[in-house]
Amino acid sequence: MKPFIFTTFLSLIAGFTGCNSGSSVTRATGIAYEVVVVMDKATWDGTTGSAVKEELTSPVPYLPQAESSMRITYVRPDQFDGLLRYVRNILIVNINKSLYTKVSALKEADKWAKGQAVVYLNAPDEEAVETFLTENPRILVEYYTKEEMKRTRDFLYKTYSPIVMEKANAKFDITLNAPSDITSFKDSMDCLWFSNNAVNGRMDLLIYSFPFVDKNTFTLDYLVAKRDSVAKYMLPGAFPGSYMSTEKRVVDYSATTLHGKYCGVLRGLWRMEGGDMMGGPFVSYARVDEKNKRVIVTEGFVYEPQKEKKSYIRRLEAALQTTRFSGEQESERVDNAKDE
Repeated sequence: MKPFIFTTFLSLIAGFTGCNSGSSVTRATGIAYEVVVVMDKATWDGTTGSAVKEELTSPVPYLPQAESSMRITYVRPDQFDGLLRYVRNILIVNINKSLYTKVSALKEADKWAKGQAVVYLNAPDEEAVETFLTENPRILVEYYTKEEMKRTRDFLYKTYSPIVMEKANAKFDITLNAPSDITSFKDSMDCLWFSNNAVNGRMDLLIYSFPFVDKNTFTLDYLVAKRDSVAKYMLPGAFPGSYMSTEKRVVDYSATTLHGKYCGVLRGLWRMEGGDMMGGPFVSYARVDEKNKRVIVTEGFVYEPQKEKKSYIRRLEAALQTTRFSGEQESERVDNAKDE
């Protein structure tokens, strides 16, 4: 064991309909979280283009500094050919009063390349597009983020940290496909702490459990209190008496489903109490292990001062989404086989 000390929506978005062409064989290319936007130049230069830009570059929530959700590459329709058709994320905006009477958002997987997410935003006029985006904030961002998370999970199912997998399975009877560079760990009582111990782009994981009493467990105050009690014990700082805690002014609770079951999600910022001015983003998933009448919490947090943190926290959240209890192992193998 390497000892160390800390010194340094996922559901399908309403409003989309979709299909799968199933005929592409080329693998999608491009940078993660990059979107190629295809629309007329005049529309792009006007208020509609500004609305699309504002949507796609809206800040990633719960980061200490503003970081845009997506990177945009714009092309005119007549330029959209060749290798551009193989990019992983594409948004095509069609405005035609004779063809459309209202706004529709159509998603299509694998249109020109395998692993590709294409969205068609069709509307009779520019005003309709702007109204749609105003009334459905982050609808495009959440969809593309969901697709990118899936791509990261697919990668983690094949390339992951065997140490995290082994320790999580032995202690909690779960599987968790963490990034392969997370290899340091600390095992104490009902908690595991893992880290990549990186100087730049530090990523850490926590796994802990506590008895499940009732549904009131899944509230903001209860889960934050549990998090702080574990962090105070497990995550000491460099100075005597210093420890990690939750920044209460920047934390949020939401609910989603993971593998078909309820999952409570905390997102926010952490900071060091009684030590250096340190902090960063975290995300935690809490689920009920019905077989053992306990709650299992998996959490990822990042320390990367004065640089972008979104790529690290997104990788960690994708890793949390791979977590499965023992009764879910067979379905995991089936899901992976379908992705091959």
